[in-house]
Amino acid sequence: MNPESYQCSPTEMVPNSRFPVLVYRDVLQKPYNEEIICSQIEQNAWIHRRTWGGIPRHHFHPNTNEVYAVCAGSSTLSLGAYPGQDATLTVKLIAGILIVLPAGVSHCSLEWSNDYRYLRFYPVDSPRWKNEHCSSPDRLVDLSAKATAVPVPTKDPFNGCRGGLLTIWGSAVSL
Repeated sequence: MNPESYQCSPTEMVPNSRFPVLVYRDVLQKPYNEEIICSQIEQNAWIHRRTWGGIPRHHFHPNTNEVYAVCAGSSTLSLGAYPGQDATLTVKLIAGILIVLPAGVSHCSLEWSNDYRYLRFYPVDSPRWKNEHCSSPDRLVDLSAKATAVPVPTKDPFNGCRGGLLTIWGSAVSL
């Protein structure tokens, strides 16, 4: 299964990433529950850290890549923008979708259903995530360097040791 990919260019407030955001549609095993989803993704060296609903604040993680596995409801996710900037790139998330967010890419729920829930996963060796809220251009160079230094995960959260993230992000590393 090849994912959709969405490139987010740097802005004056957000580093974003040379790696594209990856969206795998309808890949999670049914029924969509935490135990089954965790089993499916954790076998590929990604660790479940929390379950969330909509997060209406633009933020990014300069120190780790992140996966959302949507288990219920729906949301419109803004990618690559900062507070006050028009959301030029949005992705509709529904149950069954897995989305991979590279370190440095901002994301924010613009709207969501009352039952929207997703599980967050991080690579097994990654540090605890840090939130940056796209609020100061003064730190952009430093945060961009930190995000760029985050390694490519050893496994794709859906495909494991083959294809997907490893192929797409691996190609971007050599650019």
